[in-house]
Amino acid sequence: MSGEMRVVEDVAAAFTGMVRTARPRSFAISGGSTAHACYEHLARFQDLDWAQMNVLVGDERWVPVQDPDSNEGMARAALFDRVGTTRIHSARAAGRTVQEAAAAYNKVVERFRAIDVIHLGLGEDGHTASLFPSAPALNETERLVVAAADPNHPHPRLTFTYPALARGRLVIFTVDGASKREAFARVRRGEDVPASRVRAARIVWLVSPDAVTGPTTRALHP
Repeated sequence: MSGEMRVVEDVAAAFTGMVRTARPRSFAISGGSTAHACYEHLARFQDLDWAQMNVLVGDERWVPVQDPDSNEGMARAALFDRVGTTRIHSARAAGRTVQEAAAAYNKVVERFRAIDVIHLGLGEDGHTASLFPSAPALNETERLVVAAADPNHPHPRLTFTYPALARGRLVIFTVDGASKREAFARVRRGEDVPASRVRAARIVWLVSPDAVTGPTTRALHP
Protein backbone atom coordinates (compact mmCIF):
# COMPACT_ATOMS: atom_id res chain seq x y z
CA MET A 1 0.00 0.00 0.00
CA SER A 2 1.37 3.38 -0.97
CA GLY A 3 0.72 6.39 1.20
CA GLU A 4 -0.49 7.34 4.65
CA MET A 5 -3.64 5.87 6.21
CA ARG A 6 -5.78 7.86 8.62
CA VAL A 7 -8.74 6.21 10.31
CA VAL A 8 -11.24 9.02 10.89
CA GLU A 9 -14.71 9.14 12.40
CA ASP A 10 -15.98 11.64 9.81
CA VAL A 11 -14.47 11.15 6.37
CA ALA A 12 -16.12 14.24 4.87
CA ALA A 13 -14.91 16.51 7.67
CA ALA A 14 -11.37 15.10 7.44
CA PHE A 15 -11.38 15.63 3.69
CA THR A 16 -12.53 19.22 4.12
CA GLY A 17 -9.76 19.87 6.62
CA MET A 18 -7.10 18.56 4.24
CA VAL A 19 -8.38 20.61 1.30
CA ARG A 20 -8.57 23.77 3.37
CA THR A 21 -5.00 23.20 4.57
CA ALA A 22 -3.72 22.52 1.03
CA ARG A 23 -5.49 25.60 -0.40
CA PRO A 24 -5.38 24.20 -3.95
CA ARG A 25 -5.34 26.27 -7.10
CA SER A 26 -6.03 23.11 -9.10
CA PHE A 27 -8.40 20.39 -7.93
CA ALA A 28 -9.48 17.17 -9.65
CA ILE A 29 -12.82 15.80 -8.51
CA SER A 30 -14.16 12.29 -8.00
CA GLY A 31 -17.67 10.82 -8.08
CA GLY A 32 -19.90 8.67 -5.92
CA SER A 33 -21.81 9.04 -2.67
CA THR A 34 -18.73 9.60 -0.51
CA ALA A 35 -17.49 12.34 -2.83
CA HIS A 36 -20.94 13.93 -2.70
CA ALA A 37 -20.81 14.02 1.10
CA CYS A 38 -17.28 15.47 0.98
CA TYR A 39 -18.27 18.25 -1.42
CA GLU A 40 -21.39 19.18 0.52
CA HIS A 41 -19.26 19.49 3.67
CA LEU A 42 -16.57 21.52 1.88
CA ALA A 43 -19.21 23.91 0.53
CA ARG A 44 -19.76 25.22 4.07
CA PHE A 45 -16.45 27.08 3.92
CA GLN A 46 -15.75 30.22 1.93
CA ASP A 47 -12.11 30.64 2.96
CA LEU A 48 -10.61 29.27 -0.27
CA ASP A 49 -10.05 31.25 -3.46
CA TRP A 50 -12.89 29.48 -5.22
CA ALA A 51 -13.13 31.94 -8.10
CA GLN A 52 -9.52 31.30 -9.13
CA MET A 53 -9.54 27.53 -8.63
CA ASN A 54 -9.11 25.34 -11.71
CA VAL A 55 -11.33 22.28 -11.45
CA LEU A 56 -10.65 19.12 -13.44
CA VAL A 57 -12.85 16.03 -13.67
CA GLY A 58 -10.85 12.93 -12.80
CA ASP A 59 -13.41 10.62 -14.33
CA GLU A 60 -16.79 11.06 -15.93
CA ARG A 61 -19.63 8.99 -17.28
CA TRP A 62 -20.58 9.76 -20.89
CA VAL A 63 -23.90 11.38 -19.97
CA PRO A 64 -25.07 15.01 -20.08
CA VAL A 65 -23.87 17.11 -17.16
CA GLN A 66 -27.52 17.51 -16.12
CA ASP A 67 -27.89 13.72 -15.80
CA PRO A 68 -27.99 12.37 -12.21
CA ASP A 69 -25.08 10.04 -13.10
CA SER A 70 -22.73 12.90 -14.05
CA ASN A 71 -19.82 13.42 -11.68
CA GLU A 72 -19.39 16.99 -12.85
CA GLY A 73 -23.08 17.70 -12.38
CA MET A 74 -23.00 16.25 -8.88
CA ALA A 75 -19.94 18.31 -7.91
CA ARG A 76 -21.43 21.48 -9.35
CA ALA A 77 -24.65 21.08 -7.38
CA ALA A 78 -22.99 19.98 -4.14
CA LEU A 79 -20.09 22.44 -4.16
CA PHE A 80 -19.01 24.60 -7.05
CA ASP A 81 -22.32 26.34 -7.86
CA ARG A 82 -22.62 27.16 -4.16
CA VAL A 83 -19.18 28.72 -3.73
CA GLY A 84 -18.87 30.54 -7.05
CA THR A 85 -16.30 28.40 -8.85
CA THR A 86 -16.31 29.14 -12.58
CA ARG A 87 -13.06 27.61 -13.89
CA ILE A 88 -14.48 24.12 -14.33
CA HIS A 89 -12.86 22.24 -17.21
CA SER A 90 -15.67 19.96 -18.34
CA ALA A 91 -14.69 16.51 -19.60
CA ARG A 92 -18.15 15.83 -21.01
CA ALA A 93 -18.11 19.04 -23.04
CA ALA A 94 -14.67 18.36 -24.50
CA GLY A 95 -15.91 16.51 -27.61
CA ARG A 96 -18.84 15.08 -29.53
CA THR A 97 -17.86 11.46 -28.87
CA VAL A 98 -16.18 9.81 -25.92
CA GLN A 99 -13.03 9.19 -27.97
CA GLU A 100 -12.93 12.75 -29.26
CA ALA A 101 -13.48 14.09 -25.75
CA ALA A 102 -10.69 11.90 -24.35
CA ALA A 103 -8.20 13.28 -26.87
CA ALA A 104 -9.27 16.87 -26.24
CA TYR A 105 -9.33 16.54 -22.47
CA ASN A 106 -5.89 14.97 -22.57
CA LYS A 107 -4.65 18.29 -23.96
CA VAL A 108 -6.41 20.16 -21.16
CA VAL A 109 -4.77 18.07 -18.46
CA GLU A 110 -1.38 18.36 -20.17
CA ARG A 111 -1.42 22.06 -19.29
CA PHE A 112 -1.23 21.18 -15.59
CA ARG A 113 2.27 19.90 -14.89
CA ALA A 114 1.13 19.38 -11.31
CA ILE A 115 -2.36 19.18 -9.82
CA ASP A 116 -2.55 20.45 -6.27
CA VAL A 117 -5.26 18.06 -5.01
CA ILE A 118 -6.69 14.97 -6.69
CA HIS A 119 -9.65 13.32 -5.00
CA LEU A 120 -10.20 9.58 -5.49
CA GLY A 121 -12.60 6.97 -4.22
CA LEU A 122 -12.45 3.20 -3.97
CA GLY A 123 -14.91 0.87 -5.65
CA GLU A 124 -15.95 -2.46 -4.19
CA ASP A 125 -14.02 -4.14 -7.03
CA GLY A 126 -10.88 -2.15 -6.18
CA HIS A 127 -11.25 0.37 -8.99
CA THR A 128 -10.50 4.05 -8.63
CA ALA A 129 -11.43 6.87 -11.00
CA SER A 130 -12.65 4.77 -13.97
CA LEU A 131 -9.62 2.47 -13.87
CA PHE A 132 -11.32 -0.91 -13.68
CA PRO A 133 -9.76 -4.33 -13.08
CA SER A 134 -8.19 -5.84 -16.22
CA ALA A 135 -8.97 -2.73 -18.31
CA PRO A 136 -6.52 -1.63 -21.03
CA ALA A 137 -6.29 1.77 -19.35
CA LEU A 138 -4.29 0.21 -16.51
CA ASN A 139 -1.36 -0.21 -18.88
CA GLU A 140 -1.41 3.31 -20.31
CA THR A 141 1.95 5.00 -19.78
CA GLU A 142 1.73 8.15 -21.91
CA ARG A 143 -1.79 9.52 -22.30
CA LEU A 144 -3.29 11.38 -19.36
CA VAL A 145 -6.93 10.82 -20.26
CA VAL A 146 -8.52 7.88 -22.07
CA ALA A 147 -11.95 6.48 -22.82
CA ALA A 148 -12.96 3.61 -20.54
CA ALA A 149 -15.70 1.06 -20.13
CA ASP A 150 -16.53 -1.91 -17.94
CA PRO A 151 -19.34 -4.46 -18.28
CA ASN A 152 -20.15 -4.19 -14.58
CA HIS A 153 -20.56 -0.40 -14.63
CA PRO A 154 -23.00 1.63 -16.74
CA HIS A 155 -22.05 4.13 -19.44
CA PRO A 156 -18.85 4.68 -21.40
CA ARG A 157 -16.48 6.88 -19.44
CA LEU A 158 -13.52 9.23 -19.50
CA THR A 159 -10.79 8.77 -16.94
CA PHE A 160 -7.47 10.04 -15.72
CA THR A 161 -4.75 7.45 -16.20
CA TYR A 162 -1.92 6.66 -13.78
CA PRO A 163 0.37 9.22 -15.47
CA ALA A 164 -2.27 11.89 -14.79
CA LEU A 165 -2.71 10.81 -11.18
CA ALA A 166 1.07 10.92 -10.74
CA ARG A 167 0.86 14.68 -11.34
CA GLY A 168 -0.94 15.07 -8.03
CA ARG A 169 0.88 16.97 -5.33
CA LEU A 170 -1.66 15.50 -2.93
CA VAL A 171 -3.94 12.57 -3.72
CA ILE A 172 -6.72 12.04 -1.18
CA PHE A 173 -8.58 8.73 -1.17
CA THR A 174 -11.85 8.76 0.76
CA VAL A 175 -13.12 5.32 1.84
CA ASP A 176 -16.32 5.24 3.85
CA GLY A 177 -18.55 2.37 4.92
CA ALA A 178 -18.49 -1.35 5.55
CA SER A 179 -19.22 -2.07 1.88
CA LYS A 180 -15.66 -0.96 1.10
CA ARG A 181 -14.08 -3.17 3.77
CA GLU A 182 -12.97 -6.03 1.54
CA ALA A 183 -11.68 -3.76 -1.24
CA PHE A 184 -9.65 -1.73 1.24
CA ALA A 185 -8.32 -4.90 2.84
CA ARG A 186 -7.06 -5.95 -0.57
CA VAL A 187 -5.30 -2.60 -0.96
CA ARG A 188 -3.70 -2.95 2.46
CA ARG A 189 -2.51 -6.46 1.64
CA GLY A 190 -0.79 -5.10 -1.44
CA GLU A 191 -2.94 -6.99 -3.92
CA ASP A 192 -2.82 -5.82 -7.51
CA VAL A 193 -6.11 -3.94 -7.67
CA PRO A 194 -6.33 -0.68 -9.65
CA ALA A 195 -6.33 1.58 -6.59
CA SER A 196 -3.12 0.00 -5.32
CA ARG A 197 -1.20 1.15 -8.38
CA VAL A 198 -1.68 4.89 -7.81
CA ARG A 199 1.54 6.80 -7.22
CA ALA A 200 1.91 10.53 -6.52
CA ALA A 201 4.03 12.97 -4.55
CA ARG A 202 1.82 12.38 -1.49
CA ILE A 203 -1.10 10.01 -0.96
CA VAL A 204 -3.41 10.05 2.05
CA TRP A 205 -6.17 7.50 2.67
CA LEU A 206 -9.02 8.80 4.82
CA VAL A 207 -10.84 5.69 5.99
CA SER A 208 -13.87 5.23 8.24
CA PRO A 209 -13.54 2.72 11.11
CA ASP A 210 -16.09 0.34 9.58
CA ALA A 211 -14.05 0.16 6.36
CA VAL A 212 -10.98 -1.17 8.21
CA THR A 213 -10.29 -4.77 9.12
CA GLY A 214 -7.66 -5.93 11.60
CA PRO A 215 -5.25 -3.71 13.55
CA THR A 216 -5.00 -0.15 12.27
CA THR A 217 -1.90 2.00 11.95
CA ARG A 218 -1.53 5.71 11.42
CA ALA A 219 0.93 5.64 8.54
CA LEU A 220 1.97 3.25 5.82
CA HIS A 221 4.71 4.02 3.34
CA PRO A 222 5.65 2.58 -0.09
